[in-house]
Amino acid sequence: MTVPTLPPDTAPQGVEQTTGPVPERGPVRERSPLPDVLRGVALLGILIVNMQDFAGFLEWRQTGLDRAVQVVTDVLANGRFISIFAMLFGWGAAGLLARQGAGTFLLRHGVLLAVGTAHHVLVWHGDIISNYALLAVALFVVAHMGARALVVLAGVMGTYWLGLGVLAGLTSVGSVGGRFSGLPGLSAGQSWAQVVADRAAEFTPVLLSGTLYNGPWLIALFCVGAAAQRTGLLLRPHEHRPLLRRLAVGGLGVGLPLGLLLAYLNTRPDYASGLLAVPVRMSGGLASALGYVGVIGLLTTSGRLGPLRHFAASGRVALSNYLAQSVVMTGIFYPYAGAQWGQWGAAACVVLALAVGAAQLPISAWWLRRFGSGPVEALVRLLVYGVSRRRPHD
Repeated sequence: MTVPTLPPDTAPQGVEQTTGPVPERGPVRERSPLPDVLRGVALLGILIVNMQDFAGFLEWRQTGLDRAVQVVTDVLANGRFISIFAMLFGWGAAGLLARQGAGTFLLRHGVLLAVGTAHHVLVWHGDIISNYALLAVALFVVAHMGARALVVLAGVMGTYWLGLGVLAGLTSVGSVGGRFSGLPGLSAGQSWAQVVADRAAEFTPVLLSGTLYNGPWLIALFCVGAAAQRTGLLLRPHEHRPLLRRLAVGGLGVGLPLGLLLAYLNTRPDYASGLLAVPVRMSGGLASALGYVGVIGLLTTSGRLGPLRHFAASGRVALSNYLAQSVVMTGIFYPYAGAQWGQWGAAACVVLALAVGAAQLPISAWWLRRFGSGPVEALVRLLVYGVSRRRPHD
């Protein structure tokens, strides 16, 4: 028997800092680098984690160098960057709702739902954009809440969801049965049309079950992001240095030990370990995610981002980059193209992910210089606002 779990780490996009048409005249505000850098770094980390699903290897069957790489991935990346993206999504969606109102908010998330649906059906089963788009309506309920209340609500919802996961894992200790993989049911020789037909048939039940099961946790992360929007944490990090220091020390202090526990659980082939890995992954992921936000935020305030600044361009076209990653990786591994499914281990997959992620940095910078916005971002904006011209601050 399998149970619903959080999908692989995916990169649904937060709403960009300026979300509606702006006047062509007037002063141009300097764009804060922190949200874009966070999004760009998270995009690479998410790709590293998603390689397990793209390539079709099982964590608990890795040996030698592959196991060592999987341990590092679990400690430093697994669950960490999906948490950053969920919080960024809540941050951006809360800002959109405050600035543009309910109509634009609903239209934009309707467009994102369509993008996520197309991504799931046509490219890759691991899409979570559609889940995010549906769950975003919860922000209507909390639109009146301040930052402190949002954090309290997030704590209650997150504790409830994690508690259910831990209880399910503990009650299954000693049960008969192997670990569930969550991998798609691919077989040699399948055509693209056959794979698409399978994904189309499963899309609605997967979307509904994933939204219901993961809803409390994802909404909790949205609330944390909305709290950051209320306080200006990401746009004015210099005003929040004490908080950033607490996040860096406390987040990594909790997240790294939980990452080690996750790495251990991911060496175990039993059913209970698979269940327990879910709450461990996400609780440790959130803690480390907050730690990473604290560290990168402090580097931003001190003007010491250094090479991390190169991730800002990738973060500004993150939706396009994310979809491109899915196209590239399914093209390499899926049976209708490169047919490498199940033939790579964790080490080779991480090298490939780093190569693709590194290539996206200069490509993103060049694209922004040439066009000012990512292709999918421009399409979303066209559908939402009815304008395709480049806008300031994009």
